[in-house]
Amino acid sequence: MQQDYNPRRSRSSSFHSSTDADVDDYLLPRARSPLSEKRPPYTRRRHIRYVLLALLVLVTAVLAWTWLFFQGRVGLAEPILRALAKESDLPPLYAEYHQLELSLPQHNLNSSTSDGQQVKYLWIANHIRGNGWGNAMQDLLLNAYLAYRAGRSFVFNNYTWSEGVSDYSLYNFKPIPSRIPLTALIKGPIVGAPFAADSSAPRAVVKDFWDLVCPNTTVIQNVDVLYSIETDPTTTSSTLKRWLEVLDAIEDPCVEVAQDPRQIFDIWLLQDASRLLDEWPAFSQSPMLTEFGWSPLVELAFDMNREMFAPSSVFQPYLSSTPDSMNSAERYSLVPGLMAVHIRRGDFVRHCRRIADWRAKFFGYNDFPSFPDKLAIPEDASQETSAELYRTHCFPEIPEIVQKIEGVRRSEAGQGIENIYIMTNGPSSWTADLKNALRSSSEWNRITSSRDILVNHEQEYVKQAVDILIGQRAQVFIGNGFSSMTGQVSMLRVANGFAPNRTRFW
Repeated sequence: MQQDYNPRRSRSSSFHSSTDADVDDYLLPRARSPLSEKRPPYTRRRHIRYVLLALLVLVTAVLAWTWLFFQGRVGLAEPILRALAKESDLPPLYAEYHQLELSLPQHNLNSSTSDGQQVKYLWIANHIRGNGWGNAMQDLLLNAYLAYRAGRSFVFNNYTWSEGVSDYSLYNFKPIPSRIPLTALIKGPIVGAPFAADSSAPRAVVKDFWDLVCPNTTVIQNVDVLYSIETDPTTTSSTLKRWLEVLDAIEDPCVEVAQDPRQIFDIWLLQDASRLLDEWPAFSQSPMLTEFGWSPLVELAFDMNREMFAPSSVFQPYLSSTPDSMNSAERYSLVPGLMAVHIRRGDFVRHCRRIADWRAKFFGYNDFPSFPDKLAIPEDASQETSAELYRTHCFPEIPEIVQKIEGVRRSEAGQGIENIYIMTNGPSSWTADLKNALRSSSEWNRITSSRDILVNHEQEYVKQAVDILIGQRAQVFIGNGFSSMTGQVSMLRVANGFAPNRTRFW
């Protein structure tokens, strides 16, 4: 009987019956892929080394570029800056303000003081950089005061975030101007206006002019002067006294304070009222403060938003229509019915914890002896208790904020207040919650915040100054005692003669 054909069995039987040569002939040849072949070990190791080397080069290049960027030696390409700016245009560079500074009459190579003497200059290269306007302004005012007391022309420069090659820097991954001319922020003798009370005082000059007239300078190291001061710790008065002695002994008209990390009036002095305020009686009466003014750009922002946060009256004309000859106290008089509050959020979450760890004091200008609110942390308080007490002063929550506001509003200084302006860097949602809590607590005519005011493109990058001006003029101001921006508001209020009980703290 014939068997059915079975290919598997047939092939198997063939295998068994064939020779090795026949098997080789019978099997189909296999196609070999290069990928299926095993690479020699040394080839794989070589490829791995190439990959690691490429990664190392890439990481090194990125780190080198990052270092150069933060050193200001390279900048971001414009397409990247525009992408980071998103829907906004790139920040303004305020070129017209710089041109106005250069056109001041004292920028004349043949100029001299009113008594015919050659002008002497003081360029303080170690002024504060890369800080908020509160810190920068306090440093600026004291430096200008030193130059004035020394009888030298104060050499002013830009408000500087970065002195690198790029006109733009990054803050919170958004482009900002690296430098803003001071005349976009302030006006008065500090930025070249004549001294109304002392016509013999040499007028301030811009740094570009100094570079032209003073190619060779006498350079003083700040640390050498500080180490020669007898008082320990130094104070504003002792520092000023020693610097005046040093400057009076120099005949060279071109004196430069070398750039180094420590300022003449450093941050530790500014943070300690016991060291800062001993020169206040003389400093507060100097033209640096009595003739101080905000720039037309800042004043215009105040005027344009005035009806939003505190309706004006015929007795209080717009600042833009007020003559510049008016002194600071008269120009920036109290706005009745307005309370301004400064509430820090954002980076202060971490900063307030560090303040508690340091057992820090209120910032110097927030600690005038006449102010009613003091920082009182018991020496024997536990770490937990101390941290909570610091938090209530530094990072109060909405119920605590509302409670403080209502208490101050009921005080003698708070009578008649019906409008409130909230100076804050808090997110919009948080600010809305605070507004709702205030409305629920009592009746207000207007509740406005920093996020509500309308500004043009140039004013956008000087809004801190606008906030300070509003806080400076409020009937009552409540601020953060650990903030230099609050300190600048407090200092201007005291200089302009506001009663101490009108300046309060959380």
